[in-house]
Amino acid sequence: MTKLDQRPNDKSAKPTNENSAVEWGKTIGVSLLLAFGIRTFVAEARYIPSESMLPTLEVNDRLIIDKVTYDFRTPERGEIVVFQPTVALKEQGFRDAFIKRIVGLPGEQVQVKKGIVFINGKPLAEPYLAAPPDYEYGPVVVPADHYLVLGDNRNHSFDSHFWGFVPRKNIIGRAAVRFWPPHRIGGIGSPSQPQ
Repeated sequence: MTKLDQRPNDKSAKPTNENSAVEWGKTIGVSLLLAFGIRTFVAEARYIPSESMLPTLEVNDRLIIDKVTYDFRTPERGEIVVFQPTVALKEQGFRDAFIKRIVGLPGEQVQVKKGIVFINGKPLAEPYLAAPPDYEYGPVVVPADHYLVLGDNRNHSFDSHFWGFVPRKNIIGRAAVRFWPPHRIGGIGSPSQPQ
């Protein structure tokens, strides 16, 4: 007779409610491990705390951040990324992740003048902006393995033009999907390349 065929009179059989508790414990344990694994390696939810990405992202929008894509390719211009604070930001007391749009790629020259961003001397089409930038910046060359990131609400964003470049190792992932509020559910694209 196998253990599965134990008779009700068998004194070694465990009570049903204890078996249920053990099964529930296993189920909860596995669920927690899966949730932790998914959040750590695959995707996580984030919310938007400021107006720096208006009009693309609004305060309190909820996003799914894709953490897998950049294991297979490099970040691209126009993508909205979440990243850990740089050394310069940590020195200013920032600890929470930031969200901005990639504008300058490694090795590119970036300049902002007369309300336009120039990449290697060519104007960048930016249909997502709240308003053209009202500042001058650069020209600067983005270091290897770094990115220049700017907010879509260009004149009200604490971004690379204040504190420098984002190392690739600081990038957590890309904003892939907005899941809240319900009337704004959808994917988040990356619309621009130099003209």
